[in-house]
Amino acid sequence: MALFVGSLLLRPYVFLFLLAYLAVALRDLGGRRTLLFTAWVWPLAFLAEFSSTRTGIPFGLYHYTGDTRDRELFIADVPFFDSLSFVFLAYAAYCVARTLASSARPLFFALAGGVSMMLLDVVIDPIAVRGDQWFLGRIFWYAEPGYYFGVPVSNFAGWALLGALSIGGYLLIASRVFGPEPSPGRPLPGVGLYYGVLLFNLAVTAWIGEWSLLLAGVTLHLVAAAVLFRLRIPSRAGAAGAAMEGRS
Repeated sequence: MALFVGSLLLRPYVFLFLLAYLAVALRDLGGRRTLLFTAWVWPLAFLAEFSSTRTGIPFGLYHYTGDTRDRELFIADVPFFDSLSFVFLAYAAYCVARTLASSARPLFFALAGGVSMMLLDVVIDPIAVRGDQWFLGRIFWYAEPGYYFGVPVSNFAGWALLGALSIGGYLLIASRVFGPEPSPGRPLPGVGLYYGVLLFNLAVTAWIGEWSLLLAGVTLHLVAAAVLFRLRIPSRAGAAGAAMEGRS
C-alpha cells in the first residue's frame, strides 16, 4: 500500500488522467464496458512492456532503471502506473477514431485508433526519455536509441500495434458479451482527454526547452488531424441521405 501511494505521489498527472478516463468512459461506455476495456487493455499493455524489456517485442528493447523501486509499485520490472496509463491512452485514441466515422467496421476503429495512439507517442516517448530534465526522472533507457529524438522506430510501430489490438480486441469481446456497441455514445469528452494528454506533454516539451521536438510534435499532429478528418467517413444515415439527394 505504501508503494501504491508512492506511485500516486510520484506520477500525479497519470492518476489525474486515469480519473478523467473513468469519468468520461463511464458516461460513454457504461460501467460494464468500461470495466471490460480496463480489464482487457491493462494486461495486454503489461505483457507488451514485460516482453519488450526482455525481447524487444513490440516496442524495441529497453530497460527500466529501477531507481524508483523503493518509491512506487512495480510488477516484475515494470512500474505499475506505466502499463496502466495505456488504458486511458487507448480509450482516448478509440474516441478519436469514432469521430472519424460514426458507424464503421471494428477493423477501421482498431486501425484508426492504433494510428492515433502512436501519434501521441511521437511526443510522449521522446519526453519520457528525457525524464531526468523534469520531474519524471530517468526511469528507463533504450538499448539502441533511435534517430527520432532518441526513440527507435520500432517503438512507434509497437504503440500502433498495441493500440489496434487494444481497441479491436475490446470491440470483439464486447460484441460477444454485451452485443453491438451503443451508438453514437459520447466520444467527444474522450477526444478532449486525448488532446489533454497531448497538451500536457507539449507543455513539458516547451518547459525543458526542447524546441525542435515541440515543432515536430505540433507539426505532425496538425498534419495528421488535417488528413484524418479529410478522410472522415460519413455516417450510414448521412451517406444514404446524400445518395438519395444525388439521385433526385
